[in-house]
Amino acid sequence: MLWFLLGGWFLALTWLFGAVVMAISVIGLPWARACFEIAKLSLAPFGREVISHAELSGGDPLPVGIFRLLANLLWLPFGLVLTLSHLMHGCMMFVTIIGIPLALQDFKLAGISLFPVGKRVVLKEVAEAARAANAAAAIAARRQ
Repeated sequence: MLWFLLGGWFLALTWLFGAVVMAISVIGLPWARACFEIAKLSLAPFGREVISHAELSGGDPLPVGIFRLLANLLWLPFGLVLTLSHLMHGCMMFVTIIGIPLALQDFKLAGISLFPVGKRVVLKEVAEAARAANAAAAIAARRQ
């Protein structure tokens, strides 16, 4: 609740506005999806985790991975500014004891702001289950 009152709602609205602006053109759709994912995380960051779509779905074809890499490289100038702003805000939140958990969430947002295309925001349990399934599949593939 404290996160929401101290600006989480504003962050979420800002990212939703960015998603709408990006969705206006067909070219901006990958960034619109990424902005929507960041808005979800900005609204309720506790108990959620950022995971790559490839890790969540068990892998992506090579052309999709190349497209995501190019989209993230094009996003990089904007991402650097957003990442720095989240890092600065997180450092300011660390000044008080009550702000430390909020600062950690700001650092999580900084991480997704840098390379957002191809990332998904899921519950921590879903991320753990996806990683466990991928690990089991990797172990089974090595045993064969």
